Amino acid sequence: MRTVILATRHADLARFEAPLAQAGFAVKPLAPDRLAEGEPAERADAVLLDVRDTSPSTSASLAAACAERDVVVVALVPEEDLDRVTADLAVDDFALVTVGGPELVRRIARALWRRHGIDSENGVHCGALMLDLSNYRVTVEGETLVLTFKEYELLRFLAMNAGRVFTREQLLNRVWGYDYFGGARTVDVHIRRIRSKIEIRGHSFIETVRNVGYRLVADARKENPEP
Repeated sequence: MRTVILATRHADLARFEAPLAQAGFAVKPLAPDRLAEGEPAERADAVLLDVRDTSPSTSASLAAACAERDVVVVALVPEEDLDRVTADLAVDDFALVTVGGPELVRRIARALWRRHGIDSENGVHCGALMLDLSNYRVTVEGETLVLTFKEYELLRFLAMNAGRVFTREQLLNRVWGYDYFGGARTVDVHIRRIRSKIEIRGHSFIETVRNVGYRLVADARKENPEP
C-alpha cells in the first residue's frame, strides 16, 4: 500500500483521510517539524505539505528535501498565499487548501505517474516486469511470481526509482530502516533471491553497478555479475 504523509497542524485537512484511504493510500498525519527530521519521508510515497504551518523558506527546504528522496510533494496553499508557489518551488503539484478530496487524489495519482510511472491501476511497469501495488502482486510477462514481503519491498523501492543507482547502505536505510542492524550483505542476499525469481524468460532487470550498488532497469544485460 502506498503511504501519504499529511504534514499539517490544521484539523480541517483531516477530511482528506477518507478519500485517500478509499483510493488505496495509507495516510499518516505528521507535524511539519517532524517532517524536517527527514526519516519519516524516507518511508513515504507522497507528502501533502500544508504551507500554512511553515515560512516560505522552510516550505521550500522541506519540499526540496522530499524531492531529493524521490518522494512526491503536493503543496496545499491558501488562496491568499498563492504567490508562495514560485516557479522554482520543488513540488510536483499544488492545490488550494479548499480542494475537494477526489481532485486531490487525482493530483497525487498524476504526480506519482510522472515521477515513478505508477499508472491509474496502481501498477508500476518496467519493461516486462509489473508490480501491482494494490495487491502486492509481481508479474513478468503476465506470470505471477511469489516473493517474500521484504523481497517485494526491496523490488518495489527499486522499481519506483528505476534507473537510479543505490548503494547497499542506502537500500538498507530505505527498505529495512535506520534501526536495522544487519550488514550490507543482507541486501546482496535479497537481490540474489529476487533475481532468481524475476529474471526468467531471458530477462535481467537488476543491474549491478560495480563498486557502487544496484539499479533496476527495463532489461539489463545478462553478463552483469552476481552480487
